[in-house]
Amino acid sequence: MNLYNKYILPHLINSVMRKKNKKKERTHVGQALGVVLEVGFGSGLNTPFYKKIEKLFALDTSKELYKIANSQIKSFNFPIEFIQGSAEKIPLGDEIVDCVVSTWTLCSIPHPKIALMEIARVLKNNGKFIFIEHGESTNKNEAMTQKWLTPVWSKIAGGCHLNREIDRLITEAGFKILNIEKKKVGLLNFMYKGVAIIKQ
Repeated sequence: MNLYNKYILPHLINSVMRKKNKKKERTHVGQALGVVLEVGFGSGLNTPFYKKIEKLFALDTSKELYKIANSQIKSFNFPIEFIQGSAEKIPLGDEIVDCVVSTWTLCSIPHPKIALMEIARVLKNNGKFIFIEHGESTNKNEAMTQKWLTPVWSKIAGGCHLNREIDRLITEAGFKILNIEKKKVGLLNFMYKGVAIIKQ
């Protein structure tokens, strides 16, 4: 890990992810129930929106972001267990969580389909995958611009890809999408927000 990724990028990510427009969207994670795994816990900005959970597994590759979270999150009425690791190899057993939450995370995972298959593995049969992601625009011109910018953007934004087709990745990993909202939320920023379950 270079100095930029270790000391500068975590604070930039925390600052960007605290914006008001994202705070409004985060209410979506409030439907999570029971034992929850959050993939890409970051600096813990979803934590205040969990209302009915029993325990939170907080998975992230960045120890630096978790340190920021520790200094910001208040005491909650559920335990939080931090797990430093990758979503491509989740260090939990099969069918162990009721819900998995991912917010603005699949864009930066090197192999998102592998990560989604791991998410399916740790989910109980009746579990839900709750997601808020950004990815490829449905507008062809914007999608082409996203594709052109992604190689440069990913180098300065922690591996973030602007142009991943989130719904296709989710369904190809064995999920059925129950509901999804797609909308443009900024310049070259296209959001996918929804809930999926494992196909039976």
